[in-house]
Amino acid sequence: MSTTLDTEGIETVLAELPGWKHDPSVPALVLEYKAPSFLDGIEWVRAVAQVAEHNNHHPDIDIRYRTVTFRCSTHSEGAVTNLDAELASAINRLAPE
Repeated sequence: MSTTLDTEGIETVLAELPGWKHDPSVPALVLEYKAPSFLDGIEWVRAVAQVAEHNNHHPDIDIRYRTVTFRCSTHSEGAVTNLDAELASAINRLAPE
């Protein structure tokens, strides 16, 4: 079950998610990250995909050579929710060094 995050909740989440930003136009939590190599980025996306499938909550992903962008949003709610915060946290834990 998802809980919608208000502006204060999003700010609290972002304080614990280095590199992430809030895009209110979507709305979404967004991370743009330059992976050490193209294959590192692809492996990271693969690892995130497994977590997303397990949790049945999927980010929007854009890959441009070494730059990987994740957008976490709960489309059914039209908002950022606790599910997005949890997914963003998992994405950070899985990031290549």
